[in-house]
Amino acid sequence: MPTITITRLYDLVSVKLGKETAENLTTFIEEKIKCEVDIKNSILASKEDVARVETKIETIIKDAANNRAEMIKWMFVFWIGQMAAMFGFIVLFLKK
Repeated sequence: MPTITITRLYDLVSVKLGKETAENLTTFIEEKIKCEVDIKNSILASKEDVARVETKIETIIKDAANNRAEMIKWMFVFWIGQMAAMFGFIVLFLKK
């Protein structure tokens, strides 16, 4: 599909419809295209948006790794406490 410029469109339309109608038509088309481009630009993410999201994801991953390490540490503390309590109950049971 060949592309056509606004100037070429104006020349083609002005022959059939007149200069004023051709000018109004090309102005309308230009404004419509600008509006559509502005809408698309507002939807698309910029490099800054991507960098901001990337930074947030990195911090979330680091926090998750730190939380996991903390959880494992406290699990071992709990298990050792449980073993000590079991050992204490066994010693008490065997003494009687």
